[in-house]
Amino acid sequence: MIDGQAPVEVFDEIDSTILEARRRAERNDVSPVWLIAKRQTAGRGRRGRAWTSHGGNLMATLLFTTDQPPQQIALLGFATGVALAETIDAIIGAGSAQLKWPNDVFISGAKASGIMLDSGTLGVGRTWVALAFGVNLADAPQNIDQKTIAIRDLLPPDAPAPEPLAFLAALRPRLEGWSARIVSEGFEPLRRAWLQRAYGLGQEARVVQGEQILEGRIAGLSSRGELELDTTTGRRLIAAGDVFLSKVA
Repeated sequence: MIDGQAPVEVFDEIDSTILEARRRAERNDVSPVWLIAKRQTAGRGRRGRAWTSHGGNLMATLLFTTDQPPQQIALLGFATGVALAETIDAIIGAGSAQLKWPNDVFISGAKASGIMLDSGTLGVGRTWVALAFGVNLADAPQNIDQKTIAIRDLLPPDAPAPEPLAFLAALRPRLEGWSARIVSEGFEPLRRAWLQRAYGLGQEARVVQGEQILEGRIAGLSSRGELELDTTTGRRLIAAGDVFLSKVA
């Protein structure tokens, strides 16, 4: 699904790379491209939440088109999470990065990266996709509803933070590889890789879905990417929601 030859465009300042991707798609300018911001003035996360953009961090959106069905496109969130975790591990040590369902990368119990997907139809059988993510390389925002961390926090005092474009260059072949495997092998290899890094697996959690709150134990990831939650009334498959862990071992 992902073009390994997509060029990179860097903006000194922009409202949001994912908003720029949507604007391009709406005017049918959908050539594959990486959109990178040094600073965002209107960054956002899941469900429209504000996301503070700090200099030195990676703020990226990949715009591309595909003929894959929506359920395949949705799996790119998991592929991006695994690729980000692998890239982070290469910097700070194997097994450092974990994946919190549905779209966060955690280090030492704190959020280091978040992932978003946007998409729309272009005609029969074609879809434009904006795959966006931010990575706290140099600094971590403090004004959000969860603990955060930057990769720089885990490096020796005299070590510089990873440079955003260098991090992207290391990430791209990993992301392209996992994207290709979704098409050729299906979700199962990616599902296993994601579960090996699952944050809170086996722990008690609350899942908030609007006004509804579900409580149970995180049991796994379904063959469609749903969170498996064991509740007092049986196993529930969660397609969307915010997960809050009661305790992480």
